[in-house]
Amino acid sequence: MPLILSLIAAALYAAAAWRALRKPQGDTLSQRGLVPLALVLHATALLQQTTTHGALLIGVGVVASLLAWLSALMLWVFCLREPLQALGVVHYPFTALCALWPAVFGNVGSPIPLNDWRLGVHIVLSLFSAGLLTLAAIHALAIAILDRILHSPDNIALARRLPPLQTMEKLLFQLIFVGFFLLSLTLCSGLLIIPDLHGEHLAQLLLTASAWVIFGVLLWGRLRYGWRGRTAIRWALSGYVMLVAAYFGSKLVLEQIFNVRWS
Repeated sequence: MPLILSLIAAALYAAAAWRALRKPQGDTLSQRGLVPLALVLHATALLQQTTTHGALLIGVGVVASLLAWLSALMLWVFCLREPLQALGVVHYPFTALCALWPAVFGNVGSPIPLNDWRLGVHIVLSLFSAGLLTLAAIHALAIAILDRILHSPDNIALARRLPPLQTMEKLLFQLIFVGFFLLSLTLCSGLLIIPDLHGEHLAQLLLTASAWVIFGVLLWGRLRYGWRGRTAIRWALSGYVMLVAAYFGSKLVLEQIFNVRWS
């Protein structure tokens, strides 16, 4: 059943991406039909893939699918108030692939018991912070593409169909600010449930803290020096690369506590 749901969700994401390419702004069908339905089906598949007898079964593919779903959900919400449908050209195909990953290749891992409220809070905070910053990274790439388009006279007609660069930069920093706040809470909650700092516990914490520092410096540079454009993009993508390394480059802190394999 999760495979069928994921396939239908991926097809809907692909259709929404195609419509975003054809109609970068004001696509009512995608905003009110295709994307919401894809999100519901994707979420249902994820629920079936991750829950088992009061515990969570989280593998690499499921984490990627969860982050993609959260960032797609946030993009859909932002599109309700800003003309940002053009971002779906890049984001929805990415989400479709992530939705298919655990459905096609399976969810390899061991159950993580949810008998500690601190554990549940940490999971929610880490997923939402990573989801927001995933959307911020995709948004930064879109800004880089738009900046190149604006510097080419041959693409002026295309640029007029896309959201204003100033609007996209404003949203980028809103995403990073909220993601940074949630990442701060994630670090604090992680410290509460880590029994001791050594080995991979320490590596996980250091990588996440490095991402936190990078995003913090970016926000400080924005407030102090008005950083924008390519400088902001480089810092945003560097922070996200460090965050990805923390999530996928080493064992998850939660799995280490419970001696659960990451993959």
